[in-house]
Amino acid sequence: MRLFVFIVLLGGFTCFWNSVVAQNYNEILGRPADSSITVSILSDQRTDVFWEYGTTPGNYTLSTSTFVATKDTALEVDFMGLTPDTKYFYRTRYRLNGTSNAFLAGTEHTFHTQRVPGSNFTFTIEADEHLYDKKGVRSIYQITLANEAKDNPDFMLTLGDIFGDDHYPYTITSAKMDSLHKDYRQYLGNICHSVPLFICLGNHEGEKNFYLSQNPPNNIAVYATLWRKFYYANPYPNSFYTGNPDIEPYGMDHPENYYAWKWGDALFVVLDVYRDQCDTSAKPGSWNWSLGLPQYTWLKNTLENSTEKYKFVFAHHTRGECRGGITTARYYEWGGYEANGVTWGFTNRRPGWEKPIHQLFVDNGVNIFFQGHDHLFAHEVLDGVTYQEVPMPSDSTYEIGMLANADAYVSDTLKGTGHIRVNVSPSCVQVDFIRAYLPADTLGGIHHNREVAFSYTIGTCSSQGINDPNKTPEIQVFPNPANDKVTVDIPDNQKLCKIFLFNPLGEVVLQSEANTLDVSEFPAGIYFLNIRMATYEVNKKIIINR
Repeated sequence: MRLFVFIVLLGGFTCFWNSVVAQNYNEILGRPADSSITVSILSDQRTDVFWEYGTTPGNYTLSTSTFVATKDTALEVDFMGLTPDTKYFYRTRYRLNGTSNAFLAGTEHTFHTQRVPGSNFTFTIEADEHLYDKKGVRSIYQITLANEAKDNPDFMLTLGDIFGDDHYPYTITSAKMDSLHKDYRQYLGNICHSVPLFICLGNHEGEKNFYLSQNPPNNIAVYATLWRKFYYANPYPNSFYTGNPDIEPYGMDHPENYYAWKWGDALFVVLDVYRDQCDTSAKPGSWNWSLGLPQYTWLKNTLENSTEKYKFVFAHHTRGECRGGITTARYYEWGGYEANGVTWGFTNRRPGWEKPIHQLFVDNGVNIFFQGHDHLFAHEVLDGVTYQEVPMPSDSTYEIGMLANADAYVSDTLKGTGHIRVNVSPSCVQVDFIRAYLPADTLGGIHHNREVAFSYTIGTCSSQGINDPNKTPEIQVFPNPANDKVTVDIPDNQKLCKIFLFNPLGEVVLQSEANTLDVSEFPAGIYFLNIRMATYEVNKKIIINR
């Protein structure tokens, strides 16, 4: 058993935590594996603490040693010797240090060790929480987290821009970075006691190669790495996980920034698109952005050596800080082409590299690439690879990303707040966009919390996955590109309310209650359809040609 003890000032967050008699604390699980898992506990008193666990509710046949958790200290402990593919029940036992009182019992929680091939399981994804800059609203974020907990996932991933804040990278202090990372424990602690957390880094985390070299160790990147690892247990290379083997200076040790593991019939690969850049810019573009050769080589080997039926890759964005999915996947290191989309630049720009990242995905059967950064839901497919943009979990307006970034996508785009739920079975994968709503925004009866706004499958899901009656039916638009008319194919038993056509400036140029629109008078270009049904709405991009 490995033990890590860190000292931390908690500030004023204990009132949000799980309360157990005479003490406030929270627990966050990380690094779930075949025979181990890590628990991090943060308590408000100096406490003697140990954990009981077993495979039957209320029957704890195993226990850890007893540790002393110093007041306002994060204590990280590994449960070892677990059985693979097994659900465990556990609880915390504690008493005030220095007393002979009986140990009090905390609430029973659960976790599941690595699934074997052939298993069914669920995981969830969120991205761009942004609580630090007020784009994210705490009340609806808590609703999203509660929705994720109801999915009973084996684990959850966040795709970055959770902790921030790199808006003032040269003046931010270690104390500020401490508070930004600590802030989320009051929320994540409400579900991550039973849903292990995986962290993927975003651009606003500040953990960039450029910042690492600025007056080390007194810079945002070092502060961010240390405080992230301080509070959250992310994977590092061991017998279960592969990943970044580097040992970094200033106490950062393994940066725990990119990693991979296997679960059931699936391979999971988390990338860091910021720590290994090619130039000295904080925001590199075009060919100046890079995964870096070590991470690229690791990714290539990981994909090529995988025999898993499903392969999922996660990153904050395809190329760092641009917008879009497949529109960015064709260029530079990701796709190989120069900006004109015609000239092949990869061979000269990346000598010694075998192929672009997207081609690695195609050749090795990557099913879905999940990304954040653009704050909306978008679903696209390129060469058989699904590019899935993950919506914000904390946008109380429900349309921040849709208004700002929808024009960077060429396929299914939806506004809304919530998370992505993925159900994996031997025969198929089902992906659902689960919307979150504040109670006041459901009073009209059009929307309700936990509605399924969009759903798609990979494989044969005839008898698998979730058969949710609230799942949004598929709507097709044809022809696309169009010349004179556009038809919206409405599923049977669905009622169309109105269709709005928006020009590239976001202006409504046509509205109709019929499903066929005359577009013959409009100039050529990119337009957007907002299709409003009786109980949901869908956005589609169309191209008008002349």
